[in-house]
Parts: sequence; C-alpha cells; structure tokens
Amino acid sequence: MTKQQQKKMPIVRQMSKQDELLSAQAQYFLRLDEMKLTKKQRAMRFIWDPKTSRFCGRTKTSWTKIIIFYLIFYGMLAALVAICMWVFFQTLDPRIPKWQLDSSLVGTNPGLGFRPMPTDNEESTLIWFQGSNQTSYMYWVDNILSFLDNYYVPSKIAKGNGQIKPCSHSDYPEIGQVCEVDVRDWGECNRDQFFNYHKNSPCIFLKLNKIYGWTPDYYDDPYDLPDEMPQGLKNHIASLNNTKERQNIWISCQGENPADVEYLGPMTYYPRYIQGFPGYFYPYMNAEGYLSPLIAVKFERPIPGIVINVECRAWAKNIIYSRSERMGSVHFELLID
Repeated sequence: MTKQQQKKMPIVRQMSKQDELLSAQAQYFLRLDEMKLTKKQRAMRFIWDPKTSRFCGRTKTSWTKIIIFYLIFYGMLAALVAICMWVFFQTLDPRIPKWQLDSSLVGTNPGLGFRPMPTDNEESTLIWFQGSNQTSYMYWVDNILSFLDNYYVPSKIAKGNGQIKPCSHSDYPEIGQVCEVDVRDWGECNRDQFFNYHKNSPCIFLKLNKIYGWTPDYYDDPYDLPDEMPQGLKNHIASLNNTKERQNIWISCQGENPADVEYLGPMTYYPRYIQGFPGYFYPYMNAEGYLSPLIAVKFERPIPGIVINVECRAWAKNIIYSRSERMGSVHFELLID
C-alpha cells in the first residue's frame, strides 16, 4: 500500500462516521416531525407522501414490479387450474354417470313420489282442499299443471337428436329413442276436467325415481305373486294373457289402516290397461327427451271431513319395501272439506 493510499484511509473512515451522524440526525428530526402529525395526517401521508412520491408506502417502480409479479403468478395459477379441470372433464360423460347402481349414492332401490305436493311446507304430505271453493282446489290444479308441463309439451325437452316414439310391449325403443307418455291415457285425470278436484274426486300422480341403468325384475307370473299383494292387483295381473304385457312395475294404493281403507273408497288407475309403469320405459339411460312414466290414481268417493292416510306401493322383485323407512312406497294424506 502506498503512502498516498494510507493518507486517504482515515479520511474515508472519518467521512463515513460523519455520514452516519448526519443520517441519525436526519432520522431524529423525521421522528420529531412524525410525532407532531395527527393520526389523520399520518394516514394521509401514508396514502400519498409528496416528499418521496410514495403511494401507500411504495414508489411507482415498486408498484409496477409487484403488479407484474402477481399478474404472472395468478395467471399461471389460473392456467394450471384450467388445465386440471379440462383433464378432469375428459374423464366424464355428460350423460353416463361414473358411479352407477350399487357403487352410487342413489343405490338400486328407486323411490316413489307423488304430485301434487304442498309448496308452503316441504315436510307436509297433506292434500287439503274444498271442491266447492275454486280458490282452494285451483291451488292443487296449478301445482299439477306445473309438474305436467313437459308432458303436455314434450318438445320443450326433446332437443338435438332425441326421438320420441309410441311404444308398446311388442315395440320397445331402440338406441337413441325414448317412449312417448301419452297424456290421453290418463282418462278423466286431465287438465280440461281440473283433474276432478272440483268434484271432490281428486287425481294423484305417481312417479318412480330415475336410476341410471336400473332394470326392474317383474312380477310377471300370476302363480308366483307375494301374499301381501292386494287381491285386486293379483286379479288384474292374472287377467293379462300375454307374458310381455305383465312386464310392468305394478302400483297399488290403499288406506294405511282399516279405517282409512273404509274412508278411502274405490279408486281408478290410469292408464287403466296397465296399473303400473310399463317395462318398455326401462332401463333409464338418460336419453334425450326422456320423460318418466306416470300413473294417475283417481279417488272416486273419499269420505269428506276426515284425514285419510294413503299408502301407494311399487311392486317389483328388486324393489325393497319398508313402511317404516318409506322404501318402495309413498305416503300422503287426503282431507276434503
């Protein structure tokens, strides 16, 4: 090291110490100025400091860098999520569920539903009306009409390549075809007659819940029917000569208790020649334009002024029935004033 360099060394150290003192002094006075400010002034200075041209503690350059960073970061994150979702949806079919029958949450035991249902109380199953009061019975008529809208105008759901055809037990639908639900088969249970609510002979519509790929195991042998099946239904099955015409999911309705049986009175099922859901509607394969078959039950002369407990049951060998758990059946009450 030369003498000249050695002479310069102390000068550099002395200037460095002087800078430190000046910096400390400046910080001290800045703190004094800060202490003199009110909370509002400090907040305003944090938002915009005209001395340092800082906005919320950052300069323009700093804000530019951080904005660019997060734009790139979240852009890449969104792209990664989009790619993962695209790959995931490639494994799914919009019409075919991945989990079916026993491997699905729905299972293999279809439930039975009814319409109309009360809309003001989801837990209620009471159908209560007065046939002489138009406001009273039109509430239920409108409820049914809303449910049957697609059945009266099936073109609303038949889109794309969906083909609707009249089916029979000798003419099953082919792949891509669905069976027509003919509203004329409901006889007196039609909208022109207000579903007979104004005559105190209400029509109730029954529907079996859809399970993809489920095929019913029919009671198609009149000599091999369960003992608990109503005798009227047994007689109806025996009256059908063709084995294919017996390939239906049968329906029976009756009062839950002996008193309810007496109060309920006679009833008529529509379509009258089946008394059930025709087998050519199954299995359900989520085809375009498919509509579940319906059974209309007309209660001819229920006793007015009494709450009547009604149970309707679906009959097939692979439909498990349990009254306590409401499996394979549906319960509702009728009250006609």
